[in-house]
Amino acid sequence: MRIEGKGQAERSRKVRFQFDGRWMEGVEGETLAAALMANDVRLVARSFKYHRPRGILTAGSEEPNALVTVGSGAARDPNVRATVQEIYDGLVVESQNRWPSLNWDVMSLNSLAAPFLGAGFYYKTFMWPRAFWEKLYEPVIRRAAGLGALSGQSCTERYEKAYAFCDLLVIGAGPTGLMAALVAARAGADVILCDEDSTPGGRLLAERGEVDGLPGPEWAASVVAKLRDLGVRVMTRTTVTGAYDQGTFGALERVAQHRAASGDLPRECFWRIAARRAVLAAGALERPVAFAGNDRPGVMMAGALRAYVNRWGVAPGKDIAIFGNSDDVYRTAEDLIAAGLKVAAVVDSRSGPPPEHPYPVYRGAVVTGTQGGRNGVSGIRIKTAGGEVRVKADTLAMSGGWNPSVHLSCHMNGRPVWRDDIAAFVPREGAVPGMTAVGACNGVFTTRGCLEAGVSAAQVALRDLGLDVGATTVPSAEDVPYQIEPLWNVPGKGRAWLDFQNDVTVKDVVQAAAENFRSVEHMKRYTTQGMATDQGKNSNVAALAVLADTTGRGIPETGTTTFRPPYSPVAIAAMGAGAQGHGFAPQRLTTSHVASVARGAPMIEAGLWYRSSYFPREGERTWRQFCDREVGMVRGAVGICDVSTLGKIDIQGPDAAAFLDLVYANTFSTLKEGRVRYGLMLREDGHVMDDGTTARLGPQHYVMTTTTAAAGAVMQHLEFVHQCLVPQMNLRMISVTEQWAQFAVAGPRARELVNGVLAAPIDDATWPFMACGEVDVAGVRGRLFRISFSGEHAYEIAVPARFGAALFDLLVTRAEAFGGGAYGMEALNVLRIEKGHITHAEIHGRTTAFDIGMGRMIAPGKDCIGKAMAARPGLVGPRRQQMVGLQPLDADKSLTAGAQLFAQGAVVARETNEGYVTSVCHSPFLGHGLGLGFLRDGRARHGEVVRMVDQLRGLEVACRVTDPVRVDPDGGRLRG
Repeated sequence: MRIEGKGQAERSRKVRFQFDGRWMEGVEGETLAAALMANDVRLVARSFKYHRPRGILTAGSEEPNALVTVGSGAARDPNVRATVQEIYDGLVVESQNRWPSLNWDVMSLNSLAAPFLGAGFYYKTFMWPRAFWEKLYEPVIRRAAGLGALSGQSCTERYEKAYAFCDLLVIGAGPTGLMAALVAARAGADVILCDEDSTPGGRLLAERGEVDGLPGPEWAASVVAKLRDLGVRVMTRTTVTGAYDQGTFGALERVAQHRAASGDLPRECFWRIAARRAVLAAGALERPVAFAGNDRPGVMMAGALRAYVNRWGVAPGKDIAIFGNSDDVYRTAEDLIAAGLKVAAVVDSRSGPPPEHPYPVYRGAVVTGTQGGRNGVSGIRIKTAGGEVRVKADTLAMSGGWNPSVHLSCHMNGRPVWRDDIAAFVPREGAVPGMTAVGACNGVFTTRGCLEAGVSAAQVALRDLGLDVGATTVPSAEDVPYQIEPLWNVPGKGRAWLDFQNDVTVKDVVQAAAENFRSVEHMKRYTTQGMATDQGKNSNVAALAVLADTTGRGIPETGTTTFRPPYSPVAIAAMGAGAQGHGFAPQRLTTSHVASVARGAPMIEAGLWYRSSYFPREGERTWRQFCDREVGMVRGAVGICDVSTLGKIDIQGPDAAAFLDLVYANTFSTLKEGRVRYGLMLREDGHVMDDGTTARLGPQHYVMTTTTAAAGAVMQHLEFVHQCLVPQMNLRMISVTEQWAQFAVAGPRARELVNGVLAAPIDDATWPFMACGEVDVAGVRGRLFRISFSGEHAYEIAVPARFGAALFDLLVTRAEAFGGGAYGMEALNVLRIEKGHITHAEIHGRTTAFDIGMGRMIAPGKDCIGKAMAARPGLVGPRRQQMVGLQPLDADKSLTAGAQLFAQGAVVARETNEGYVTSVCHSPFLGHGLGLGFLRDGRARHGEVVRMVDQLRGLEVACRVTDPVRVDPDGGRLRG
């Protein structure tokens, strides 16, 4: 089906590709759609709901039909538009949404059931019987839903993200965009030109017109060469997908999807472009006309047909009919004749005498239907003033007019404006600050008009940027006025299709209106109109026009649906580029990591860090044995734990104390130098955000510690408070988490061990509980804090991170000599539960200071963030679930975290639920299981017996409610 002498590709560069197991030959650089057409492949896909046979409809990213799956295995990529995918040697493509084959699809039986599957049928059909939904309806619908399928394997391909900055971003490289970029670049502006096509030029590549005496493609190529010489970044295969605040745009670049072997290149790159000004020159999209059988393979857009003939040099058929409501029908016919193809008929819906042409012209007529089978059109029916005429044709080109690509102008809630003269919507001026929409996407449909609009837009942007605007000569080009009479659908028998991908017909829209889904947004969801990978680019305007006619409203009054980013589909892997594998969960290793692994410690993730779970020893076989030994080591001798992962924030300045008073619930301005204080931090809504300690190292110098998991969130919170709430406060803060290695030394022999590594020994008089300060640690300047998370006499020693590994080895070696050693997260968890200390298992975002028994920490004499909200009636009082300790009555039974608590004798139901368990362990010190949890009015119920019910594991355990602190409630061990 190739046309001799037509097309812009070099035909000597042949490539072989595979479609549904059949090897075919194409020309390097052409799209899959063009190559399939050249190989006379008409049936390329099946529709979503009825599995109707579908062919190629368009030539661009708006394609609703020709969706295919590219590649295999983990690299399988579904829902790729054949009109965008370029072929290369060895490309493997499969059709999708069919079984067992594209020609014989069992699910096409759905089309026979169409009378029962109209708009909203699922809302009505699957409501009864109610019990069937979960067991029958939902599983069947989920299996049938979707178009292409992912492989289910982990993605192995590389994606990237990148950032760019410019004075002017030009979106679209048609005549408008090329002129805007050229004028701006000549004035010295830093310009980025983005276009989703592989070759700049836009509609110039698809038409036979000339610009400045040159064929359109040659003129476009000459301008691109000038742009590159001027330093413009010309980004082809790059779709600007979204417009965001402050001149930020998202853009997806297809880097290696057109290559047989990508080497080190990523598959795609997602760009974040910050532009001082932007020009939207995205062109326009041709819309179909709805009539019976307009979805049959062989029916396509007239503008797309010209693109395949002029740009790719392939013929979609041999006997081609054309149907439309503007002069595009004659332009299409002339291009076909120039290519040596036969025009079977031109059907012009506009009234008036037909012009003189060497082909049959039916003026004031409409196509009422098509004839043929699943593989394509064989003829059309034409309704004329004199009656019905049947014409033999194997292809039908249709054109209902052009819709400006307004999508990006609507991404910040701007609504487009209706223009009667072009029967289409155009962008609202100023909808996106700093962006100007011009050219075809603003309703200018002549080449000369687009060139002038590009020059004008660039001059406006240059003046805004403060750059000199020089004189510019606009190239000569065609300037024939655009004339159109609206035609949305042709009444008649048979289904007239609006949304080709979702199988939405005119009848569906009419039915939605009849059932009172008259809002365009309601109609969209009730019929699924425009809810697909093409986002209704072809069908939206015609569908809302039908809705307007049905409801007796005008199109402007009916309005449009909401256009949201992305403009075209973006792979999640591209948006999350760099977040695969360890990029998704980065490995942050402590200074003791190598030594811990050498000792056999398994590593677990804690926040973004890897920490030791336990340290096994010879003769021990289970994790409980390891954990119990380490707990006994800390309670009876001394243990070493790496706590470097705790967030450390250095805060300095004259207002540091006042700032801490604001962000903490309790008071820190009274903290003396050389002392540490425990602090509780609330969110603005009154719930607990985090807890930790803050040490005062100097008159204006504080070091805050946070939990490992919340270190980033707390730093972000502090920055927000300073910058937005109290910018007048004079202080500075910085995270120093990675700069310091810190180790806990806990147990009865902790001071003895610490004195062995300090240059100057300490005692209770010189270093009491909650003291801090600088010390000499084996000749290294470090810090010492007397704080305890275990409930034992304990210290935390901090040294610069480069000395962390050496200090860990020294401390562990000395601890082993005292009958102790290193302990990990499992033992740490047991120690803190025995002592009743909280972690984010308890302060999980829904608990208040009152709930955890720390309501009195909210200082009455000062304000703090969250104080007022924490006092709301619903956040205090006996009805709140309060933190308690839990002990199984049977010492041999275990508790489970996440289990629910019920009163004895109560029916297990949501309404009788009284609480839940947050943390559990076995206490070797006490000889039985322990838990922490929340129980309604729990502090008043110590001694009461409740039931722990874990329906997931089928467990039920009777528990006694206790105080959360079970070991050393008076604090004698940690202060001794």
